[in-house]
Amino acid sequence: MHALKDEFALTRMASLLHVSKSGYYAWRQRQSAGPSPRGAAQRARDVKVAKVFNDSHQTYGAPRVAAQLAREGSPADPKTVAASMLRQGIEGISPRKFTPVTMIQGVDTYHLPDRVRRQWDQGTLDKVWISDITYLRINEGWLYLCAVRDGCSRRVLGWALDSVQNTDLVERALRMARTLRGQIPGQVVFHADRGSQFTSAQLHEVAVELDLLQSVGRTGVCWDNAMSESFWSTLKTEFYDRYRWATRADAKQKVAWWIEDFYNRRRRLHSSLGMVPPVEFEQKLRGQQERVEQHRTVLTLAA
Repeated sequence: MHALKDEFALTRMASLLHVSKSGYYAWRQRQSAGPSPRGAAQRARDVKVAKVFNDSHQTYGAPRVAAQLAREGSPADPKTVAASMLRQGIEGISPRKFTPVTMIQGVDTYHLPDRVRRQWDQGTLDKVWISDITYLRINEGWLYLCAVRDGCSRRVLGWALDSVQNTDLVERALRMARTLRGQIPGQVVFHADRGSQFTSAQLHEVAVELDLLQSVGRTGVCWDNAMSESFWSTLKTEFYDRYRWATRADAKQKVAWWIEDFYNRRRRLHSSLGMVPPVEFEQKLRGQQERVEQHRTVLTLAA
């Protein structure tokens, strides 16, 4: 009506549109008065929500956006954030339904036990490391990714990419993780599935050299390594499957960036970690443990 008011009578347009002239005048008055404080606050929140969403490479849903806003000093209820995202037509990435995949069992030379029994998070860093291999499709062919993660912080400690899937791939990822951690008090349980890459004599020798206790899940029971499957789902759904990859070299570079820069240091993880990235979670946990040790020392000296 406002755009056509110079061409048609307001009375006629109001009648055809089944609205009142008074309603039109009230709307025009509101427009001239500018946005209400509530409307201005809503628009400002929408801008912040959109920025956090875009900074997450358009993957975060309302809970993680709300967690990041709180971290930036602009707390908002997840339902309020969800309404803002709906208003702007933006939506986080939802993981695909998990489909169990049975691995081909390798030669279980050393009759490895399951030392974890799905208790990957032992409450302390470097108690359990979990590992698995996934397939990435490239225009040039397949690319295989092996990752080693800490069961407590979920941080990727070591990773390796190659065009072949063998024990060398696992060894490279495992040695990278061991180099990152350095000296570790006590033995670490290294848990994986029963694929031949994890049950070979070569990996057994590497585990002995690095002072690791090997652990494997049961044959054909994918849930015994579910934490690794969850990580692959995140990587592929939020990142890898959204693009096309022409060369292995390009894929290696971008996957390395996603793991080290985004996932380990910026991505908001599960609520059990307090919605903080893995590296930050580790720093906080170590700080808490140091304070506990200092307190014990003081009590011992006082006694």
